[in-house]
Amino acid sequence: MPRFAANLTMMFNEHDFLDRFDAAAAAGFGAVEFLFPYDHPVEHVVDRVERNGLAVVLMNLPAGDWAAGERGMAAIPARAADVRAAFERATPYIRALRVPRVHLMAGIAPNDDHHWRAYRESIRWCAERAMGLGIDVLLEPVNRRDMPGYFMSDVDAALALIEELRLPNLKLQLDLYHAQIIHGDVTMRLRRAMPVLSHIQVASVPSRHEPDGEELNYAFLFAELDRLGYIGHIGCEYRPRGRTEDGLGWLAPWTNGAKVAA
Repeated sequence: MPRFAANLTMMFNEHDFLDRFDAAAAAGFGAVEFLFPYDHPVEHVVDRVERNGLAVVLMNLPAGDWAAGERGMAAIPARAADVRAAFERATPYIRALRVPRVHLMAGIAPNDDHHWRAYRESIRWCAERAMGLGIDVLLEPVNRRDMPGYFMSDVDAALALIEELRLPNLKLQLDLYHAQIIHGDVTMRLRRAMPVLSHIQVASVPSRHEPDGEELNYAFLFAELDRLGYIGHIGCEYRPRGRTEDGLGWLAPWTNGAKVAA
């Protein structure tokens, strides 16, 4: 049976960020994820998490100047020091929120050996620091239709890199929305990814709304994840068509009126 986490970057946008924790809990979620909490003091985020009894299952490491178009720094040689500073900035949040995994974004960069070397070095450094915190570092392939020029845009390349580096806490974050746009053949990639799969995210394709139709058969895919033995959360990283709460009916077959996620 799938366990779901509300993505507070994309869901509950009717509320300010900190109030989204309250809204997610009121809607029945027991787990949340988000991209960047860093505009808010860590103690304020902790307060919202603890008062609502939530688990934070994933967040992103700082990814540069998002408003200016940066989408990570790990594959950019000139930003190696910034990647390390970003990890240090995230560390108090990781500790206080007990976050078990963080996503390291690659950035917008050319696909050449120079940038692959930088990417490997940043991954190794972050994975080593994460090991000391007892957490995983995740790589996520992102489609270039939504994020033109993104460096890590291939599921098979991400799997090959994880297998090459053989770092015990380097894992895959697989957003099935991105995977479908990049490759299709989602079920076979899920099967191949299982040994290093740490986190799943979902949305409909192509609209990126609630995962209740369009190209992907999520009822089949959730059953396949159960069959494969996936025990992690499924992040609801979609843009609601309207008010978030009004679109949560798609969860009914998997919640039976109980809490959305435990």
